[in-house]
Amino acid sequence: MVGAGVLGLPYSMAALGWGPGLTILILSWIITLYTLWQMVEMHEMVPGKRFDRYHELGQHAFGEKLGLYIVVPQQLVVEVGVNIVYMVTGGASLRKFHNTVCPSCKNIKLTYFIMIFASAQFVLCHLPNLNSISGVSLVAAVMSICYSTIAWTAGAHKGVIENVQYSRNATTAAESVFNFFNALGSIAFAYAGHNVVLEIQATIPSTPEKPSKGPMWRGVVVAYIVVAVCYFPVAIIGYWMFGNQVKDNVLISLEKPAWLIAISNLFVVLHVIGSYQIFAMPVFDMIESFLVKKMNFKPSAILRFVVRNIYVAFTMFIAITIPFFGGLLGFFGGFAFAPTTYFLPCIMWLTLKKPKRFSLSWWTNWICIVLGLCIMILAPIGALRNIILEAKT
Repeated sequence: MVGAGVLGLPYSMAALGWGPGLTILILSWIITLYTLWQMVEMHEMVPGKRFDRYHELGQHAFGEKLGLYIVVPQQLVVEVGVNIVYMVTGGASLRKFHNTVCPSCKNIKLTYFIMIFASAQFVLCHLPNLNSISGVSLVAAVMSICYSTIAWTAGAHKGVIENVQYSRNATTAAESVFNFFNALGSIAFAYAGHNVVLEIQATIPSTPEKPSKGPMWRGVVVAYIVVAVCYFPVAIIGYWMFGNQVKDNVLISLEKPAWLIAISNLFVVLHVIGSYQIFAMPVFDMIESFLVKKMNFKPSAILRFVVRNIYVAFTMFIAITIPFFGGLLGFFGGFAFAPTTYFLPCIMWLTLKKPKRFSLSWWTNWICIVLGLCIMILAPIGALRNIILEAKT
């Protein structure tokens, strides 16, 4: 759950302001917790059957073909989008680490650091499956909590910068509106657990007397407590400390103590190295299955080698071409994460559970759907505008 999106939360607060920022942050936490509960409940809604994949639940709700067409493209965009963002994040954090430990060294372009980060992925992508990277995944999970904690404790220790301002980080009304839209997507990007929740629940033993939803829900609650402990201090203290001068990655804004900032950026690199593979493995599986089953390629080591290297090279190329962390967060957060996180579970719930019209459940789900659709439509507009402006400068 805790990913690199947490680093963009103070920047989102700067675009939204104290009132709207805190409101949207808390609302997103509540809505995504609610939709996670829905998915946990729907996992075994048919007696004797478990929906172990998001698309399987989608097929049950919308039909065999339509369910695939709705869910699979969304999941694919989520996974590819996260990989692109993590390429940029890894490169930016490597650059910050280099500049912090060697301030007198020659300045090196971000492009080369993204290529250095990608070189690790060219090696790791050839591990056979997710079980092979369980150790890397554990390190990534620990690192994410560590750098989130450093981000707000270092900020709290440093205190507020001189002449801090909390007005929105825009010079015109139009810029303020577009930044607001982009911030909605950045916050949506931070809540990313829904794409794998059913796969996780599938690993929990289940019987009619003790269904898996009991321990799974307890796990979700614990995870969301950890999310709150990591997200809210980073967002609030990061914005309190830097105001509207905060960078789109709060760790880039921090300068002292140098050794701690260097370590925190190294933690980010270790985290996204592992997390990249977690999101890339399903894409590898999808592409290789398509080539073997539909295009009649012969399964082989050469096919795996070519497919995986091309995919890593593709995400590296996009990251080098569009190395804008804040804009990418907003775009993919709105375009990909909002549907799978905010409103697809609600649509499935209305379709399958059929709550009574105008009941509390009916109203709650429709409110979540409307809010999610707003984020999906508005966030990419703001993000694309910001990406274009950054590319020009």
